[in-house]
Amino acid sequence: MKIRKAAIIAASMLMMIVFVRMNEDVSSYLAAVKSGGASLAISKIEHSDEEKRQLYDTIVAEAANKREAPVNAVIDRVWRAIPGYNGIEVDVDRTYEAALRLPASNAIPYIFKEIEPTIKLEDLGAHPVYRGNPNKKMIAFMINVAWGNEFIEPMLKTLEQERVKATFFLDGSWLNKNAEMARKIQAAGHEMSNHAYSHPNMSELSRGAAYTQIAKTEELLKSTLGVNNRWFAPPSGDFNQMTVQVAREQGLQTVLWTIDTVDWRKPSAESIVHKINAKLEPGALILMHPTASSRDALAGMIASAKAKGYALGTVSETLSSDRIASSVVEGADLF
Repeated sequence: MKIRKAAIIAASMLMMIVFVRMNEDVSSYLAAVKSGGASLAISKIEHSDEEKRQLYDTIVAEAANKREAPVNAVIDRVWRAIPGYNGIEVDVDRTYEAALRLPASNAIPYIFKEIEPTIKLEDLGAHPVYRGNPNKKMIAFMINVAWGNEFIEPMLKTLEQERVKATFFLDGSWLNKNAEMARKIQAAGHEMSNHAYSHPNMSELSRGAAYTQIAKTEELLKSTLGVNNRWFAPPSGDFNQMTVQVAREQGLQTVLWTIDTVDWRKPSAESIVHKINAKLEPGALILMHPTASSRDALAGMIASAKAKGYALGTVSETLSSDRIASSVVEGADLF
């Protein structure tokens, strides 16, 4: 009986030692991961020289197949200036290093990097922009603000709930009188841009007057909101080549829209959502104003876009050449 009891005690002590040892190993591993030393924790896998050579050759061969060439920005006969779109290629060295940390039987974790186009939007000169690149499945909401505040806050609430950032184009005279509301829009993470100063028909102005309309609002954006702006949206979509050139001289690209909600005519929310759903396409810029119609249609427009797999971004994000997923890893998990 005493012998059996001693055996049980000895076995218990052995199990305790093993348990403690296992916990020490696991703790050490987790500590390595948390401190950024995960590569050390999994770098003990040994590969023969032949395995390394075959691995590298495989990666190089697959890199040629997986490469997507960048698309240059172009001047289109209908859409005018269309942004470029970054290409993508395998980062051979990083992929090789990651693969060496895995057993030879694992799938290769291909790591990609983007390739910028040779010709970018800013290289095209003074041309208006109506849409993003058709290869980029992202859209943007353009919200032009020149008067009326009553529908801004409910629209901000919807955008926040849906985690969507829009671009607000502000009339300078409105901004001058409504700085606190403008700061509230900005604090919610939305992009703030230029919509002239007093909502004129830009094509009817002299060159000096057109320059001033843009410059006054640009100065307000900087002094009131600290904005380093890139875009000018002409009021009512009215412009001529002189307008585009004057904006360009101030470092701004003239941007219009792909799809207009025409919310100033007070259409039903259902009709706006139906229109957007029918006309949605990659790179679309959707124009609206802080109206009751757009307030009521906003959630439906967002839901429609998301249901079709579109990412929703600001005008800057949509018109950039960046891919939607700028960091892509394909293949096996590292851990």
